[in-house]
Amino acid sequence: MDKATLIEVHNRIKPFIHKTPVLSSSLIDEMVGTNIVFKCENFQKMGAFKMRGAANAILSLSEEERSRGVVTHSSGNFAQAVSLAAQKLDVKAYIVMPENAPQVKKNGVKTYNGEIIECESTPQAREATANKIKEEKGASFMHPSNQDEVIYGNSTAAMELLEEYPELDVILTPVGGGGLIAGTALAAHNFSKNCKVMGGEPMEADDAYRSLISGKIETNDSFHTVADGLRTHLGDRNFPIIKEHVEKIIRVEEDEIIEAMQIIWERMKIIVEPSCAVPFAAVLKNKEEFKNKNVGIILSGGNVDVKNLPF
Repeated sequence: MDKATLIEVHNRIKPFIHKTPVLSSSLIDEMVGTNIVFKCENFQKMGAFKMRGAANAILSLSEEERSRGVVTHSSGNFAQAVSLAAQKLDVKAYIVMPENAPQVKKNGVKTYNGEIIECESTPQAREATANKIKEEKGASFMHPSNQDEVIYGNSTAAMELLEEYPELDVILTPVGGGGLIAGTALAAHNFSKNCKVMGGEPMEADDAYRSLISGKIETNDSFHTVADGLRTHLGDRNFPIIKEHVEKIIRVEEDEIIEAMQIIWERMKIIVEPSCAVPFAAVLKNKEEFKNKNVGIILSGGNVDVKNLPF
């Protein structure tokens, strides 16, 4: 993926996204012994980086395709992103959501006029339901993480971060479906000299960690993680990018995720969801590795059920 294409993507989606702020905390820097800047995608429209990929995917469709609507399956953030991007472009959005998706995320989809179709909470059920709608309505399928247009849209968060902080040694993102880390890796590869990209992943859903070791896509048996946005699998579009451009993936325990989330809430006074705290948990766990480095962390989203916090 070349630089020019990514710049073109960024220009295409700019009218539909916020250029999110980059924040830091001297208390957190002291705690870790490094310089960390946080790219606050929790302040993105609909509350997560997903708006970038969703906007690019819909803008890449022809008028005729848009007239038949779009369909996706998502536990929440991509569901909201597709609904909002579709609403802004006057496109019908069909959203397949697992029945146990957080109510706050279902409410978000409804706010943006997305039509929710509920299904069982398994990747198989999600896909089958989305395929059915695709066939019945002729809607274009938008994948939350395993689609080129989505990956390219996602890359724009790290592009903006590197524009502001070109001297970063490493950027970390959470890893769920792999769309954010793949996009970030493309941005770092094209817009920095030697910035490495690393991922943070829950022990309870560590398919990306195992996939990097084995060299092929592994799957998860368990999804028992507080990081609801990361209960998903890598895809064949993003894994080759991850394999080529991602340095490593660091696994963290559930209590480490919760502690990292709490520190961000308390020290930075901002709302982040559990998935979002995973890369910061990885830095806290491996302080030596990041000591005296310039670290960027993409805070992926802030759509959390405040009535159901883990701390």
